[in-house]
Amino acid sequence: MNEQAPHTPSQAARSEPRILVISPVRDEARFIDAAIDSMCAQTVRPAAWVIVNDGSSDDTSAIAKARARETDFIHVVDKPDRGRRQVGSGVIEAFNYGLAAAPISDWNYIVKLDADITYGPGYIERMLAEFASDDRLAAVSGRVFRPEPGGDVEERKSPDMVCGPFKFYRRAAFEAIGGFEQTLQWDGIDIHRARMTGWRTRNIPDAEARIHHHRLMGSSEVSIVHGRLRWGRGIHFMGYHPAYAVVSGVYRMRDWPYVVGGLLIITGYFSAAARGAERYPDSTFRTNLRAWQRQQLAALPRTLFNAVRRRLSKGHTQP
Repeated sequence: MNEQAPHTPSQAARSEPRILVISPVRDEARFIDAAIDSMCAQTVRPAAWVIVNDGSSDDTSAIAKARARETDFIHVVDKPDRGRRQVGSGVIEAFNYGLAAAPISDWNYIVKLDADITYGPGYIERMLAEFASDDRLAAVSGRVFRPEPGGDVEERKSPDMVCGPFKFYRRAAFEAIGGFEQTLQWDGIDIHRARMTGWRTRNIPDAEARIHHHRLMGSSEVSIVHGRLRWGRGIHFMGYHPAYAVVSGVYRMRDWPYVVGGLLIITGYFSAAARGAERYPDSTFRTNLRAWQRQQLAALPRTLFNAVRRRLSKGHTQP
């Protein structure tokens, strides 16, 4: 950890919500300096930021430790190397390692933060304003813009999804859902558990809350093709209804790689189903998820109709 002398916060700092940030990182030397710059520029800084070096073979740990010596809130811990990058459960294994090593226990909010993103200086302050406006808000994020051929594009998500690279949770809600599960598709299971326990989640379309993801989603291991197939296997594991899986794949056909990416998600789902692949073991969760998805499917025709009507109306009103 950062070996600096303890910092004594001002009265104003003590009155601010105490935010604990944890970043599992592995081989992020290309991105981590910019990620730290974004955090250090925040108008509201966390009480502690634990960067968990999860077996990096590059200069990630050295860079993080050098930057930690310049601050009073960054702490770096080296986790024993499992020998490989492990998408999904490995991320949460490292997150939990950081949570156990955190130098504070009296936090109000907890953040799982990726090290390959950047964001504006008012991001955390904007998220806190959302929490202040809704006492049943479990988690919130801005929207992600990711690199694609031709430039950055907004990653489309339903309004109640919280972006995985910057998961910002209220403590009471985080504890109510049992924290992040060390399993495949944890980023999705947490959101539905929040629904099941009466909490709300959302992302906000605010310019001050833009997240710039500097790595194409699903490309951190092997390739984007492998990532889309893994996505399909993941939603099968989580318990998706088959019709909802197809609709999800069709929806993702507009993302890079166009059309093919969505087809790979559908292929991954049904290939996992055909071979009887493992499912998330909580059958109550899976039943509740499918019931919710059937409701969304039933509402889909009206949702699409309203979207087309709004677009046509907007076209008629333009000069």
